[in-house]
Formats: sequence, structure tokens, C-alpha cells
Amino acid sequence: MAVVLTGDNFEKEVYEADMPVLVDFYADWCGPCKAMGPVVEVLAGEYEGKVKVGKINIDNYPDIAMQYGVRSIPTFMVFKGREVQKKLIGTQDKKVLAGVLDEAL
Repeated sequence: MAVVLTGDNFEKEVYEADMPVLVDFYADWCGPCKAMGPVVEVLAGEYEGKVKVGKINIDNYPDIAMQYGVRSIPTFMVFKGREVQKKLIGTQDKKVLAGVLDEAL
């Protein structure tokens, strides 16, 4: 299951993770974000123990979205520590996201 990211836990869950982290920047009102939700959850299950998957609502944490230049949602970023390894904007095929995660391993 994807980790719910907040301003309070972002540093611990993302920056201090001992594995790559896929972060889904989304909003509840966003149709494409809702469509991607089940795909993100499937990936969280398939990559459990290898990649952490987290979701952050940009309406609740606009400062984090601005920090990473999120202007369109959904936006997916793969982090290793504080570094963004990959950024994908918009609806993505599961195979594309899985490929990005495989590259990060």
C-alpha cells in the first residue's frame, strides 16, 4: 500500500528511505489522478521491499509541490535520497512506471 506523505513525514519517508521512492503528486479533484490511483497501488504491492511508493496531495502541501516544480498533475517522481532521478507528468501506462522503477533499482 502506498504511504500517505505529509509535510511532517516527507523527509523521513522520502529523503531518509533506504530504497528508491516513487512519489505520486495528486489532488482529490483530479480525474487523471483518480484513474492512476489503482495503478499506483498495484505498483506499491509489486515493488514492496524494493521501492517505497508514496502519495502526496498537492492541495494540502502546496509548498512541497512548488519546491519540486509540480505544475501539472498527476506528476510522478522517483527519489533516491534528496535527488530526483526521474520525473513523469500526466497519466502513465503501468509498464512505463514499472520501467522507471526498474531503472532506479
